[in-house]
Amino acid sequence: MKSFPLAQRSIPRESVHTEGNVFPLSASPANASLEQAGDSLDIPRYKAYSLPNFRDIPQMSGLSEALKFDIEVVGQVLPFKVDNFVLEQLIDWERAPEDALFVLTFPQRAMLAPAHYDEIAALLKSGADKPRIKAAANRIRLELNPHPAGQLSHNVPFLEGEPLTGMQHKYRETVLFFPSQGQTCHAYCSFCFRWPQFVGLAELKFACREVDYLIEYLRKHPEVSDVLFTGGDPMVMSTRNLAGYIEPLIEANLPNLRRIRIGTKALSYWPYRFLDEDGDALMALFERVAGSGRHLALMAHFNHPRELGPEAVQRAIARVRQTGAVIRTQSPLLRHVNDDPALWAEMWSRQVDLGCVPYYMFLPRDTGAHDYFSVPLVRAWEIYRQAYQRVGGLCRTVRGPSMSADPGKVQVLGTSEIGGEKVLQLRFLQGRDPDWVHRPFFASYDESATWLDELQPAFGEPRFFFEDHAGTD
Repeated sequence: MKSFPLAQRSIPRESVHTEGNVFPLSASPANASLEQAGDSLDIPRYKAYSLPNFRDIPQMSGLSEALKFDIEVVGQVLPFKVDNFVLEQLIDWERAPEDALFVLTFPQRAMLAPAHYDEIAALLKSGADKPRIKAAANRIRLELNPHPAGQLSHNVPFLEGEPLTGMQHKYRETVLFFPSQGQTCHAYCSFCFRWPQFVGLAELKFACREVDYLIEYLRKHPEVSDVLFTGGDPMVMSTRNLAGYIEPLIEANLPNLRRIRIGTKALSYWPYRFLDEDGDALMALFERVAGSGRHLALMAHFNHPRELGPEAVQRAIARVRQTGAVIRTQSPLLRHVNDDPALWAEMWSRQVDLGCVPYYMFLPRDTGAHDYFSVPLVRAWEIYRQAYQRVGGLCRTVRGPSMSADPGKVQVLGTSEIGGEKVLQLRFLQGRDPDWVHRPFFASYDESATWLDELQPAFGEPRFFFEDHAGTD
């Protein structure tokens, strides 16, 4: 099956937005409060570290050689990149390597199965050449469920009989679009379920340069009201490139398109994206979206309350909000990083104080380093419940804990005892079939299960009701 052919409008190939200098902030409305707050913020030059140069990170000198070798081994399989903002302002190096933000960004030995780790380690120690190491890494990657929840088999839409491999359409109202120049990030999260986008295997990657296909698809699908630009991170693109996707979408005057979302980690990993010279143009683009009568939402990923502390992050949040865009926050619940209800309560409270809207507590998807990060469903519900109990009503907009599984987004509602049987109660927040949404169902109690496919139906039922739906695994 071939991909949809490239044609019509293409986005010019420009370098991604990865450099910063000291620029004066302009006097547009989106900058007014920044100027009133005092001196402009010094913006450093972006610098990224990955496997070839991570040993040059000054703070690495305080860590053991064994740990550095672990990073080198695991980084052959799972993507690794970190930038100078994360290194200098987010990681607590006195706590490394146990520090939560270090774990969030640096590969850890236990992220690979022992057999996989030993195989790559042996190749490195023997001085094997790069092609041999790469072949072994690629084989291991294919064993890590690189595209969970039917992303390749069930979510790719078709136009005129051809697959649109840079898009996904799983839920009726929402289409995901993967702009080709947004398929990297300023730094990589070690838990990321989109890790196949970054490892150089073309057959595992979603990307599209042709916004015309998206427009035509939306014309033919009036049920779609929301477009989510995702990646990678669309905020690595220059504003000119991002506008090349968004402005034609607005100019198409599609009556069904009511909301545009942008998934991003940039507010945490490189907040200067919103504060430098190109940030001025970005804010103007956001204002144009709001001026078109469409709702613009930044789906911001914050995994730890420490990410909300830096001045640059808080200024970036304020600046985005002044454009009329709404910032909704989300994160998976991650063992070793944020599996603590007090931490979640603090994070939601800080987000609301900054004007953000807590949106989702996800569970890490069953891909990549899932075994390292996963929390049993029962414990996840307990963390969510205890955190929810500690915050006021404005923080209780968050939904979770939620699994983005093949049939849909499944929320764990808690444990119950019905007819003498201890059960887990669940419901769909989103479903491949909209009729499933908010329909409760029950699974047999299981303290160790971390994902939907590990659960068994309660009350002796042979199958869950959604398993009879054609097209699910």
